[in-house]
Amino acid sequence: MLVELGVVEQRHAAVLEVFSGVAIKLVAERYGVSRQTVHRWLVRYARYGLSGLADRSTRPGSCPHQMPPPIEARILTLRAEHPGWGPRTIAHRLCVEGAKPLPGRSSIYRCLVRHGLISPQRRRRKREEYRRWERSRAMELWQMDVMGGVRLLDGRELKLISGIDDHSRFCVSAALVPRATARPVCEALLAALRRYGLPEQILTDNGKVFTARFGAGSGEVLFDRLCREHGIRHLLTAPHSPTTTGKVERFHRTIRREFLAGRSFASPEDAQAQLDAWVALYNEERPHQGIGMVAPAKRFALAQAEPLVGAELPSLEQLPSEPDGRRLTRRVSANGKISVETFAYHVGSWLAGQTVEVLLRDDGLIEIFHGGVLIVAHAHRRKLGPEPAALRPRPRLVRPRPPSAGVPVLRLVDGGGAICFAGANYRAGNAYRHEQVEVRVVGDSVQIAHQGRLIRTHAIRHDRSKEHGAFSTPGGRPRRSNAAGLTDRMPASRDVTEEPEPGCKAGGGT
Repeated sequence: MLVELGVVEQRHAAVLEVFSGVAIKLVAERYGVSRQTVHRWLVRYARYGLSGLADRSTRPGSCPHQMPPPIEARILTLRAEHPGWGPRTIAHRLCVEGAKPLPGRSSIYRCLVRHGLISPQRRRRKREEYRRWERSRAMELWQMDVMGGVRLLDGRELKLISGIDDHSRFCVSAALVPRATARPVCEALLAALRRYGLPEQILTDNGKVFTARFGAGSGEVLFDRLCREHGIRHLLTAPHSPTTTGKVERFHRTIRREFLAGRSFASPEDAQAQLDAWVALYNEERPHQGIGMVAPAKRFALAQAEPLVGAELPSLEQLPSEPDGRRLTRRVSANGKISVETFAYHVGSWLAGQTVEVLLRDDGLIEIFHGGVLIVAHAHRRKLGPEPAALRPRPRLVRPRPPSAGVPVLRLVDGGGAICFAGANYRAGNAYRHEQVEVRVVGDSVQIAHQGRLIRTHAIRHDRSKEHGAFSTPGGRPRRSNAAGLTDRMPASRDVTEEPEPGCKAGGGT
């Protein structure tokens, strides 16, 4: 009789065999384990008795590198006080505070994930594969941009005109305005120039407040004019390339996460005051990960720039005024012309397929621009007013053409405006959808008529050998209501109960 023994019983039997004098090698071969395993059973049996032969957890009794509870509590406190801080910033703060043992960034990351403060993320690329570029010294290049999303309690939204130094990440401009038009943007630029001096270059995108590169007007905008007058080279990004100004875009992300998250302001003055306080903390105290965990002010302190003295924005009277009028966009045809108000204007065949901007001036001129450059100007041709009725030509009466002679076949126009005849689809028009039409084969054409009036004529596209099926069921499918209601109109010699013609799809051609 076979008896099944448990794991503990088998191990106990092996230990008893060793105690009885059997060699450990033979016991190990009999039970299918190694000699080291039998030795462990003997030690555990001698120390704990029979209970020591049971299975145990493989978890170690102690972990020398486990994070101490005070350090873990401090990590959670820093994260609660600064929700935008990640593992690297928290590790830097613990290092400044002199925490020991100092945990690594991955340990802090696992701690935050374990407590549900951040979600686990999978890195797509190694950090070494990212290619970054920056200028070698401060005040060599500024990056400027416009950001929205600053909310007030009354529902209004403010725009942020921001600018940072490319080398030090120092914020040189953070001005809130109701509307980011040309003058507020230039006023923010002048304020930054008066405070920090003149940079060598300024990098922006292709917004209309920064450049007229893709605008309809000619000449330079006010921002370009300020840069030119003060010897600053204005650089522009390629179209649809936001990564070129990636540093100021990353600065916007920091503002949204650490300053604007879940916050509204009572007034524009209150928003500007709180933003100035946060920018001072960002520049002077907050460690920046992109520059070796130092404050941007430490890098920017080495800047040497030419001061700006007595610079003012020109008044509205001094600015070049653009002519009043309407602006349109047109595409140049293959023969080099565009159409405006039913009149054709010559532009040039070398611009065929290109898009041009058209300015309809109030002084009677039409100016055509391409890439902000004036190409050609024409006199604006307009339609004359209505002529007296006695001078206007009488309209020629066009009588509807009756269909030609032929055997009529009734068809129902489907929802797409087509009918099916002899296995081929013919267009009748959307105006006749779900209406009965008459189809006739006249010579080499198919004529479609509605209420005695010819509406369409098509060249024959169907197989002529299949016409007998169409003529044998002139009223369409017999199970449809349109054919059943029109049988009294068909000749008595025609059989309308035959099978539908082959080749027609269901739902079209009945």
